[in-house]
Amino acid sequence: MQTQTLIQYLEQNQEEIGPVVPHDLSAPNVCRLDLTANNQALAHANLTNTQAFDELINEMLQIQNATIGVGGYLEDRVIYRRSQHFDALQDKRSVHLGIDIWTAAFTPILAPLDGRVHSFQDNNNFGDYGPTIILEHELEEGKFYTLYGHLTRTSLQHLHPGQIIKKGEEFAQFGPFPENGDWPPHLHFQLMTDLLGMMGDFPGVCTLKQQDQFSKICLDPNLILKSKVLA
Repeated sequence: MQTQTLIQYLEQNQEEIGPVVPHDLSAPNVCRLDLTANNQALAHANLTNTQAFDELINEMLQIQNATIGVGGYLEDRVIYRRSQHFDALQDKRSVHLGIDIWTAAFTPILAPLDGRVHSFQDNNNFGDYGPTIILEHELEEGKFYTLYGHLTRTSLQHLHPGQIIKKGEEFAQFGPFPENGDWPPHLHFQLMTDLLGMMGDFPGVCTLKQQDQFSKICLDPNLILKSKVLA
């Protein structure tokens, strides 16, 4: 699908889009989490220890009187130093291509629009997505995709490619660590116009040099999430 066509459709049909989680992401208990080098709390944190990282996320939420944190689209993050999964021969991947929703494990995940299961797999490396589902959505103008990472392993049970998922249907849950790729519990939500032939996986983080390339096909997920915290 053409990028501008999809953006226009989502902007003009906000009332047709359902929630991804059973929470109002514009409510007072929702805050934006800064995971860049500007956040001094991250400067000397031991991010390789997932329990300590989880406690840090919860402290960041408490400081803002929040129980849910959101953010990350095209954010140049420092947290990926925790895993060699993001290292490259020359450039490290640090630019986040989705939006994260940080809250309790086992939070339900809902389909924001009618779709079908495109593919799924357990990307089981330290710091990777862990269990991941990609949904395909079809409009008259063409197809686009939504990706859900860091799920429970049980979210992948009983799925099959082509399976119909209706708008509002619970089809997955936030995973606990370590099964979710060994992260503090959160959902990585990503919106894409092209999967580049990939199945069950797609880059959620790119290098600074790749940002322009990937931002053309990985659109702002807040077109679907509709959080005023991110506006």
